[in-house]
Amino acid sequence: MKGGGLLVAGTTSDAGKSVVTAGICRWLVRQGVKVAPFKAQNMSLNSFVTREGAEIGRAQAMQAQACRVEPTALMNPVLLKPGGERSSQVVLMGRPVGEMSARGYHGGRQERLLGTVLDCLERLRGTYDAVICEGAGSPAEINLRRTDIVNMGIARNAGLPVLVVGDIDRGGVFASFFGTVALLSPEDQALVAGFLVNKFRGDVSLLEPGLDMLHGLTGRRTYGVLPFRHGLGIDEEDGLRVSLRGTVRESVVAAPVGEDVLRVAVCAVPLMSNFTDVDALAAEPGVVVRFVDRPEELADADLVVVPGTRGTVRALEWLRERGLADALRRRAAEGRPVLGICGGFQVLGEHIEDDVESRRGRVDGLGVLPVRVRFAREKTLTRPSGEALGEPVEGYEIHHGIAEVLGGEPFLDGCRVGQTWGTHWHGSLESDAFRRAFLREVARAAGRRFVPAPDTSFAALREEQLDRLGDLIEQHADTDALWRLIESGAPTGLPFIPPGAPA
Repeated sequence: MKGGGLLVAGTTSDAGKSVVTAGICRWLVRQGVKVAPFKAQNMSLNSFVTREGAEIGRAQAMQAQACRVEPTALMNPVLLKPGGERSSQVVLMGRPVGEMSARGYHGGRQERLLGTVLDCLERLRGTYDAVICEGAGSPAEINLRRTDIVNMGIARNAGLPVLVVGDIDRGGVFASFFGTVALLSPEDQALVAGFLVNKFRGDVSLLEPGLDMLHGLTGRRTYGVLPFRHGLGIDEEDGLRVSLRGTVRESVVAAPVGEDVLRVAVCAVPLMSNFTDVDALAAEPGVVVRFVDRPEELADADLVVVPGTRGTVRALEWLRERGLADALRRRAAEGRPVLGICGGFQVLGEHIEDDVESRRGRVDGLGVLPVRVRFAREKTLTRPSGEALGEPVEGYEIHHGIAEVLGGEPFLDGCRVGQTWGTHWHGSLESDAFRRAFLREVARAAGRRFVPAPDTSFAALREEQLDRLGDLIEQHADTDALWRLIESGAPTGLPFIPPGAPA
């Protein structure tokens, strides 16, 4: 028997589709429903490696956690990783299959992938009671509708009801809801069941007249009004928001256990990938994390993190252009802590041989770690585990660069020289005991009387966050009506709203 389904679309990018999808998943699993997430096509530099060694978007890995299931490539069959303004690496079923321009992708390749994504969705629906699908951007991108495989294209082919999410905090949500429906063809409109208002501040009774008018204009109801909550954007697809509890941009840092705070500066390199690596640092009481792009912003930092990037050579040029390269070299020479992760590890080495990503050949690195990097065409996708600083640690690797370590002390798969550390392992700081040991080393080197909290559990904080998302749906959405949508599909007889999609 095929399981139920729902497509969560949005009036815009960043309307809240990812968190609403996760919230619906967590609400369902708490009701005893066996549920899985799905996003046919994801564009993101924030990715994850599944246990079978497949690369998928971190948002879908987070949604799988909301469902309390192990993430798989079926949940995100197509991942696009931007490598510049006009091209992306195409990752199909967890494996890279080449670089492609936007014109080339939308010019035919995307349509050919429709069978693959429909097969993945069908397999999930054959295994789970419900599959909650996330759209991308807006379903009313009329220039892309012919080749769409992630919004109305997948809804039409799989017969999914569609719930449109709008961010009222931006303003214009009523026009966005109406316009989204009115720009769809009659066949697409028949699947749009209604709306969900996200990020509302204030008295809902003041909003109700507008919702009534929207229903009168479109014949479609609003399934809930979710209140604005700080720090709910966990594992976002892209951007500079660090996800867990919104700690970098939105939440007040908890008071330190010791006498000092610890200041962490993250270099905001171009094409930054897996910026969620610093979430676990930001989750620690007394750790202040910020993104920086000027050398003077490193001056009072106790730790500088050079994060991953999809453009290692471009990141090196950016660091040099900004004066950050010299500042990092000075820090290393002075024995002040620096941590390079993945691409950030590679730039700290002696040189890079890159005939794959940038095709620039040999490029000098910053020379602060005894490491030489050669880019291989085959991407490394693994889930390593081991021990460092006397504590167990796990992580995941996503990189083309192969590092030859020529000296220093071993550190995970990389090395350490003085207080400069480098590794390809993403996610290592989510291992609580290892993170605390690392922060003690940093505090000692920085001369800070900072003490890591003895009981911070990153996994528990993430579960708490997912439960908060489930609570939002349970408390502020019409869950009975949502379940009817998931189980039975869009209501029949929904009216057509002119003018419809252009011919």
